[in-house]
Amino acid sequence: MTETSSNKTRVVFPSNSTLTLVEVKDKKTRREFLKVPLIINKNDPNWIRPLDVDIEDVFDAKKNKALRNSEAIRWVLKDKSGNLIGRTAAFINKKTADRNDQPTGGMGFFDCINDQDAASLLFEACQQWLERRGMEAMDGPINFGERDRWWGVLVDGFSEPNYCANYNQPYYQKLFEEYGFKIYFNQYTYRRGVTDPVPEKQLVKADRIAANPGYTFEHISLKKLDKFAGDFSSIYNAAWVKHESVAGISKEQALVILKKMKPIIDEQIVWYAYYEGEPAGFFIMLPEVNQIFKYVNGKMNWLGKIKFLWYKWRGVCRKMFGVVFGIVPDHQGKGLEVAIVMAAAEVIQPLNRYDILELNWIGDFNPKMMRVTESMGVKIVKTHITYRKLFDPDAIFKRAPMMD
Repeated sequence: MTETSSNKTRVVFPSNSTLTLVEVKDKKTRREFLKVPLIINKNDPNWIRPLDVDIEDVFDAKKNKALRNSEAIRWVLKDKSGNLIGRTAAFINKKTADRNDQPTGGMGFFDCINDQDAASLLFEACQQWLERRGMEAMDGPINFGERDRWWGVLVDGFSEPNYCANYNQPYYQKLFEEYGFKIYFNQYTYRRGVTDPVPEKQLVKADRIAANPGYTFEHISLKKLDKFAGDFSSIYNAAWVKHESVAGISKEQALVILKKMKPIIDEQIVWYAYYEGEPAGFFIMLPEVNQIFKYVNGKMNWLGKIKFLWYKWRGVCRKMFGVVFGIVPDHQGKGLEVAIVMAAAEVIQPLNRYDILELNWIGDFNPKMMRVTESMGVKIVKTHITYRKLFDPDAIFKRAPMMD
């Protein structure tokens, strides 16, 4: 493999390689980085091309605040004829790197032909770059940002990907594991039909909650985003900021998120629960916009925007996506989880806008949430894996710690 270099580091490979690794650092290589998955997935009818802007924003410090005090690099890989055959990126998040037994960086945005030598060259580039910066392990494939995007290798359930979810060819699992990556945690995507029945046992719990006058339910109103942002922050921080990798969120941050989602929010599928007027839970669902974005071919230029509005108006999106579910600890285990779903169903089902609900992935480090989800008759339809590679082969490997 040829010796390559960049303006930040020098990545060295065996001298007999016919492959060339090129750092992405100008318009030409950025276009090539976006083109690689088109080449890999060109004959796959299930693949939906991500929006170019969503990928590029990850590597733009003005758009991705995680970059402001951290580092990232990306490459494309070419064969001896100059054909694109792979890509990858490496990251160091200085806020989270030392929260593990070993200082840990990340790699992601990996795509490659079915060739172990090519894949290993890409992995080795990430490892060398991270080692030079003091890292002793890498997770991958992950996003340089929040876990709700571009996370994990798809290993089961090769159907159309949801918005900003990783999709890859089945052979990727072997490429990762042959290089020495081990399973850090499994990620499960759940699905149910909108009109599927809820198990009787859960209905009894929901009815008990519904009979308690202290509990009330309402869907979001775009006219009162400030109120709902505050409620979101309160519930999220109580329900989710228990795991080492989950940071809290302020009301102001929540308001920014809701405003960004505003163009696609369907008010009647975003639900909140209250107890004696205080926020107790939420179930945030959105139209699964990849069902529309698949018609724009990755481009949100003026033509892409027209196509988006056209297909949105036609109602082609028949799938909802459950972004996040949160219940304040004092109300967990009482049936509020299913009660909020039933309150939403009473409004959503008569609308006949949606047929399917898929939930954002749940990690196997969160067995409590898995049990709650599965108790409502929801089935696993996709499995992704987040891998970890320890650079010292003698170091003790540990799976992701369990949430309480």
